[in-house]
This record gives sequence, structure tokens and C-alpha cells, in this order.
Amino acid sequence: MAHSPNKLIPESYDPAPSLQRDPAVSAPSALTGAATAVGYFVSTDGDVPAELGLGRAALAAAGFTGAAGQSLVLPREDATAVIAVGAGSGAARTADELRDAAAAFARAAGRHAKLALVLPAGHGLQGAHAAQLSVEGALLARYRFNALQTAPKDIAVDSLEVVGAGEGAAAGAARGKVLVRSASLARDLANNPPGHLTATEYADFATEQGPEFGLTVETYDKAALIELGCGGLLGVNAGSHEEPRMIVLRYKPSSEPTAHLAFVGKGIMYDSGGISLKPSDPMHLAMKMDMAGSAAVLAAMTGLRDLGATAEVSAWLMCTDNMPSGTATKLGDVLTARNGTTVEVKNTDAEGRLVMMDALCLAMEETPDAIVDIATLTGAAMAALGTLVGATIGNDQPLVDQVTAAAAATGESAWQLPLETRYRSQLNSDIADISNMGGPTAGAITAALFLSEFVKGTPWAHIDIAGTMKSDTDDSWRPRGATGYGTRLLSELIVNFTKGSQA
Repeated sequence: MAHSPNKLIPESYDPAPSLQRDPAVSAPSALTGAATAVGYFVSTDGDVPAELGLGRAALAAAGFTGAAGQSLVLPREDATAVIAVGAGSGAARTADELRDAAAAFARAAGRHAKLALVLPAGHGLQGAHAAQLSVEGALLARYRFNALQTAPKDIAVDSLEVVGAGEGAAAGAARGKVLVRSASLARDLANNPPGHLTATEYADFATEQGPEFGLTVETYDKAALIELGCGGLLGVNAGSHEEPRMIVLRYKPSSEPTAHLAFVGKGIMYDSGGISLKPSDPMHLAMKMDMAGSAAVLAAMTGLRDLGATAEVSAWLMCTDNMPSGTATKLGDVLTARNGTTVEVKNTDAEGRLVMMDALCLAMEETPDAIVDIATLTGAAMAALGTLVGATIGNDQPLVDQVTAAAAATGESAWQLPLETRYRSQLNSDIADISNMGGPTAGAITAALFLSEFVKGTPWAHIDIAGTMKSDTDDSWRPRGATGYGTRLLSELIVNFTKGSQA
């Protein structure tokens, strides 16, 4: 991948090291003996697996009760660690409980590269699903972005056995591996420092890697964006030394498509706020992740061929940084969107919706069955729902229902907010068709109302991931840093999409 000559970045630098990691994943009916760390589930009541070699009283003396999230490493003389994994009460596991338990096991086995997790009989889930969840939890928990460390201390997983999942386990484990690869790619891209992954380099990466996963990739430079009339993306880019890029990805199934989905991803490579400069606080430091929506879209699409997706998918990633300079867009300036809509800029830190409006216009021109956008869009969404729940808003309830169902299935929680049209007047402008900023409250909703102006007549859903883009702590299968939120959600949505009612 080429880099600008003025950057002190090694030519060998890989912006997505997860693509170079390929752990072996299997789902045997019995242990093969290859693992150096083996996990067994222990509930708060009932029998303790004999393989642990300890009874419940001995485990309790060591502080282990079997509560969900607990783990206890029991070394053996043959150097194989046996790990008790807390399963909570009852035998049957929910999907979230099993994913979290697999994550707890993998974290406890952090010194080991070869893992095996033995599922209890009567775990309560279909075999393929149980294997998939176990792979997701274990491998996502062990993800680390250490490409820039000279001597990484973390041990990567070389192999993972999921034992006793049941019928269809091999296919489920393979599916889980594809989803982990996609989510890890999204994390890699969002974790990259802004000087290492500019819009131009992002486009180069997509061009190089996309075809490897069955994707067609087109990129548009500044001159092409001027020709297309993408005034939003160009306006946000006006203060930057780096050129903008629009990345267009396309996936087509091998058979007649069952639907055509369009996706839009916000790709602000670094968001200083522009002239409306952000305060220098920890959130400003995290603004290298303001492209996490675009990363989720790109990463999800890399898995579609392997997941057997039957829908055709087109995606527009709108990429630039947002910087203050003598050429930057100023408050009061008016930008013109691809469809001719004029927008008064009342706050240059409300830039995500400006770049996305052009992409929504382009998506509309292809008359898809539905449009979904995903963006780190508003602090208001984070204030309302925190860092574990994304916000979703839309103009078509069947489509929004499919988004929230995909969120529930993947553990990437989302909550629907209303597209309350009575707030639309907050976006009025005295000199343009619309302004890019509403009032001091309902910011997540007014941002969605702005976007909805560009999708009239087409089912559309918006996913705001400002709060969920990163984790400040190691939390289950979410390691500290970029979470890759939205990647598995979008994958689930695409694979299971059905056409709903028209807006």
C-alpha cells in the first residue's frame, strides 16, 4: 500500500493486521488433545465437571462460585491449563450468555494460543448457533491492535476447538470465523492513527483488498467529486491538506439477487470539528474513529460472499478529515448537495451529515429496495443511550424492525428513537433550503431528520454509533479501543433481509 512520501511511516505497515491472522477453527465432538487451555462450564448449582479435578467446595474456597463472567485457571503438570468458566444459574444458555462466557474463557486463557471450549450437554442452543457464538466470543475477546508496537506482548489465538456444540457445529464455527474476521477488520481500520490512514490511503486499501472478497471497488478523487457535484464532502474537506475520497463498493451474489440494498458509511478520518473546533478532551483523541461507520460497512461487505448473501449490495463511503485552516468552510457558508439542495452551515462540527447527504443522493439514484446509513453522528445519541446501545431511526418500520432484530441477534444492541417531524423546523434556514444544525436538544433526532430529507420515497434506516464505536475498558468480547460495532449487525441484516412496505 502506497503512502505519502512526507509521512514517516514504514512502507511495510499493514493497516489491517487482522487479515494476516488466520486461526484454525473447528467443532469436534471430542477434544483432540491439541489445546493447551481447555475451558469447562460451571453453573452456580448442579454438578461440577469431573475434568476440573475439584469439587464445588474447593472452587468456592478459591473464590469461584460459577457466576456468569467468572473464570478460574487450574494449571496441570502437563502444562495444559484447565479453566472453569462461570455459567450462572441453570443449564440453558442465551445467545448473549454463551458469547460472553466464551469471551471470559478466552481472556482467562490469555497466555495460550491453542484453545478448546467444551460446551455442556443441554446448553439450550442449536448446534450451529452455539458454535458460532462461541467462536465470536472467544476470538473477539482476544483481538488486539498491536501493529504499531515494536514488541507486542499479547499472544494471538492459533487454534480454537468448540467441543460438543451439536449438529451443524462445523458450519456454525466457520460462520463465526467469517464474522470475527469482518469485525476485526473494522476494529483495525478505526484503531489506526489518522496520520497512518488518510482518505487516500483508505481508498487504496479498499481497492487492493476489496476484490479479494468478491467486491467491485471504485474510488473518486477530488476532481471526480467536483464533477459529481458532491458539495457536502468537498465542503467538509475544504480545510484539509489531504484530498477527499469517495469509495463505492458493490457486491453481487452468484444467482439472481433477492433485493438491492444501499449502504452509506460516514468516513471522517479525523474530526477536529473544523472552525467549530472541538475541546481538547479524551473524545477529541478518539476522533480518529469518526470513520467507524464506513469501516463497519466495508468490513461487513468483505464477508458477504462467504456468508452466502443473496441480496445485491451497493455502498458509498464518504472519506475526508475535518480540519480548520484558512481555506476551511466557515459558519454561514452554503453548500450544495448532489441533488441541488442548498445547506447553510451553522456548525462545522456537524459535518457527518454533510458528507452523507451526497452519498444518500447517489444511492437514491439507483432506486434500491432500502437504504441504511451508519455513522458516529451525534453526542446526543451517546448521552441518551450510553456506550453499549446504538440509536436507530427510520422512515419505514419494517426496515427498522429488521435493524433492531439484527442488533439483538449479534449482541450489538440498538434502540429505536422516533423520527419526530415536529422538530424539523429547527433545521430551517433563512438563506438556504435547510441548515445542518438543530437546537440544543433532540440532537440525534434532528440529525436524522436532516438525513431523511435526502431519502424521501425509499425505505431508510439510520444507525448512530457515536457512543458504541469504542470501549474504554476490556469488557467481555469488546477489548479496549474500537469495538467494530455495526459490522456483525449489518452482516446479519444483509443476509436475512426481506423487502418490507414502502415509506
